[in-house]
Amino acid sequence: MRVAMVGPFGLSPHGTMSRRALPLGKALAARGHRVELVLPPWSCPQDSGRRWREGGVSIFNISLPRGIPLLGHVIMVWRLVRRVLEGRPEVLHCFKPKAYAGLTAAAVWWLTRLRLADVRVVLDTDDWEGPGGWNDAGGYTWLQRRIFAWQERWGIRHCHALTVASRALEGLAAEMAVETETVHYMPNGAIGHDATLGPAGRARLRAQWDLGEHRVLLLYTRFFEFDAQRVVKVLSKVFSDEPSAHLIVVGEGLRGEERRFLSLAKDAGLSSRISSVGWVDSETVHAYFAVADLAIYPLEDSLLNRARCPAKLVDLLTAGLAVVADDVGQVGEYIEHLSTGYVVSPGDTDAFARGVVQLLRDDDLRTRLGKEAQGRVSEQFDWAGLAAVAERAYSA
Repeated sequence: MRVAMVGPFGLSPHGTMSRRALPLGKALAARGHRVELVLPPWSCPQDSGRRWREGGVSIFNISLPRGIPLLGHVIMVWRLVRRVLEGRPEVLHCFKPKAYAGLTAAAVWWLTRLRLADVRVVLDTDDWEGPGGWNDAGGYTWLQRRIFAWQERWGIRHCHALTVASRALEGLAAEMAVETETVHYMPNGAIGHDATLGPAGRARLRAQWDLGEHRVLLLYTRFFEFDAQRVVKVLSKVFSDEPSAHLIVVGEGLRGEERRFLSLAKDAGLSSRISSVGWVDSETVHAYFAVADLAIYPLEDSLLNRARCPAKLVDLLTAGLAVVADDVGQVGEYIEHLSTGYVVSPGDTDAFARGVVQLLRDDDLRTRLGKEAQGRVSEQFDWAGLAAVAERAYSA
C-alpha cells in the first residue's frame, strides 16, 4: 500500500511527527508498505527542500516560500497537496487536524468528493486543539483559535477514518457523532534508545554531575501539565521526609513557565535541592533517565491532559524508571498501580508525596515497578503492533 503522511510542521522541535508519525511509518515500511512523510518545515527551516530516507521511510520537506503574508500559507498548502498527489498514494494520513496538515486533508478530501483524486483520507489527532485544549495553552491569537477550533471539528467529521491517541479523544469523536467503526484507538508507542549505561557509566555520570549519594528524582516536563504551586508543595513534603532526595528538572516551558516554578521553589527554600538543566537533546535525556532513581509525572485533571497521550511518560517507562503519577487520562492505560508504577488520585498532594517517599525508600519495589513497566510498554505499546491499527484504518 502506498501511504503519504503529512504533518503541520517539521520533525523538530515539536514531537508529533518525530515521535508518532515517523515511528509508525517505519513500522509500516517494515510490513511492506511504501511510506512517504511530507512536511512543511517552518519549525526547522534548515530542512527546507531536503529529502532523505530513514528506516524505510522517504522524508520529503517542501521548499519554504519566501515570507509573503497570507499568500505564503496558500503556497505551502499547494506544495503539500501537489507532492502528496505526485506520489499517487492510496492513503493520505494527516497528523493533527489543524494548520497545514488540516488544510491538506481538507483539500484532498474535496478532490476525492469531486472524483478528481482516489485517495482514502485518514486523520490523526493526538491532542484536543479547541476550547479547553491547546487553544487555551498555545498562546494563539483570537483568529488562530477560531480557525483551529473549526478545523478540528470539521476535519474529524470529514475523513474516511480517524486515528486517536487517547480514550478521551475517542469519546470526543463519539460526542460529535462520528461513526464508531471509523474511529481507531492508536496510542503512542515505545521508542527504544541506545544510551544504555552499566553501573560504571551511571556512577561516572553521577560523579560528573556531582550527585553524590542523593536519591535522584526526575521531572521531565514542558510545565503546562501541572500547577507549579502544587508540585512545590509535594517536593516540600518529600524533602522533609527524605533528606537524601534531590530533583533534576529536564525541560522548559512554552513561555518561560520554568522560571515561575524555580521562583516558587526558591521561596519555599528548596533551591539547593533542585537542579534545572533546561531542554537537552535525546541522548542527554536518556543519560538523565539512567542516573535517576525515580520519576514524577504530575498532571492537573484538565481536558488538555485527559486528551493527550504523553510521549514523555512512555519514554520514562520504556527506560525502566518507576514513575509516580496523577491518574489522569492516558496514565491509567500505561500504569497499573503498584504493578507497573504508582498512581494517585489527581490533586492529592499528600498521597503523591507519600508515594514518592515510599518508592525512594523501597529499592526492591522501585526496581520491580520499573522493570514491569518497561516490559509492559515494550510488549503492549510497540509500534509494530500499533501499525496493525493503522492498517485497519487504511482499509476501506
